[in-house]
Amino acid sequence: MAEIVGKIRGEETLRQKAVKLLTRAILSGKIKPGERLNETELAKKLLVSRAPVREALQRLHEQGLIMSIPRQGMFVVSLDEESIQKINGLRLLLEAEALRLARLHASPREKERLAHLTDKMEGMSSVPTNQMVRADMDFHRMIWRLSRSEYLERILVSLTAPLFAHSMLSMFRQEKRQMVLDSHRPLMEFVLGQSEKSAEKVILDHLNLRWAGPAKFSSFNDEVSSPNPED
Repeated sequence: MAEIVGKIRGEETLRQKAVKLLTRAILSGKIKPGERLNETELAKKLLVSRAPVREALQRLHEQGLIMSIPRQGMFVVSLDEESIQKINGLRLLLEAEALRLARLHASPREKERLAHLTDKMEGMSSVPTNQMVRADMDFHRMIWRLSRSEYLERILVSLTAPLFAHSMLSMFRQEKRQMVLDSHRPLMEFVLGQSEKSAEKVILDHLNLRWAGPAKFSSFNDEVSSPNPED
């Protein structure tokens, strides 16, 4: 494991500083995707006891930056292509419902805030990747919150945490960044009642810009949903 820049000092709690330093090390690539996080080793590097490191790892796990594998330990999130496609297959179903519910329940002021966030995101192409991904995540979570279904929101937050973390750890070309940022306007237009497309079509188009084969493991995949001519 690479050296973690910085030691824990100051008024912030040990856990808060450990979270900050470990997050920075992961997002900068000092700790690599798939790398195992050893609690004892991290405590030595940060010059603290194991307790705040354990709490920090739990926080990073909740955020989706690291994953826990039974009987093996904590690892920096690393998703293979099939895992990404399976997560996105569920997003197609769940986010389509969130879009419909947000369209029904969002107040005029809430819709105005969503439109403002959309405008802001379209001007973020030059910001660091972690800030862009954070704005992307905030946008989707705003829609899930507007659905007024706390259970749907909770499922989507948990489901997508590793996917957004994976986005932070995988850089992509500048022109691709702008395409991803611009792809949020159709979602906003659907919530505002300005789109004639179905919610499924809107979210599928959105995911297709960022990910390969988001419908592969869902009924939206042409190979799955199209009837067999011989039937």
